[in-house]
Amino acid sequence: MRRTALLDMEKRMKKRHRAIFDLLPIIVVSLACAEQLFAREVNLAPNLPYVDITYEGKQIRIERIQDTEHHLNNSFTKTSRPCPPFCIHPMQAAVGVETVGELELMDFLIGKVRTGEGLLIDSRLPEWFQKGTIPGSVNIPWTLLTDGPDNPHTARILMALGAVEDMGQWDFRPALHLMLFCNGPWCDQSPRAIQNLLALGYPPEKLHYYRGGMQLWQLLGLTTVVPTN
Repeated sequence: MRRTALLDMEKRMKKRHRAIFDLLPIIVVSLACAEQLFAREVNLAPNLPYVDITYEGKQIRIERIQDTEHHLNNSFTKTSRPCPPFCIHPMQAAVGVETVGELELMDFLIGKVRTGEGLLIDSRLPEWFQKGTIPGSVNIPWTLLTDGPDNPHTARILMALGAVEDMGQWDFRPALHLMLFCNGPWCDQSPRAIQNLLALGYPPEKLHYYRGGMQLWQLLGLTTVVPTN
């Protein structure tokens, strides 16, 4: 009986050791994250130093510029643009469409774009997109969505977004979640794109509006990329 008790004790100790070793990856990841938090002066959020995504086949790190003396020196430093057309837009682009901030955008990249359930859409014209955009975005200019669903170009876009046509009717149940942005709160390109999508029948609950756009994204010192494709 004593031998049996010793064997049982040995099994329990091995099991405990295995449990400790199972925790090691979590401990290592936590220490790495903590090291980055302490090493960085400018984080995304209190417990979030950066977000890594894959864009055009490369790993891109979305982070903030660490130089606390950094200032913008491009066109997004401009405070006053003629209105119209560059008027301040309401917080909500349309009824039922969620307006989001930067952290929600990054959650969308991780939770929807990475899993293939969503798209981050830069609604600006291609010449603006080519100057720099938010990592993870694709360019669908708002002008491509102005025609009705009977237009073959519009139909191709809707199919690319996951909608299914059946006997002249569009089924948006399998369609992707979309988050749209443009140049900033004064830019009407993404609100127009959202209105056009709604007119085509896209469900408002599958649309999200990043109102801050490129101006607020860059004002926060967040990573931008120049697309190559």
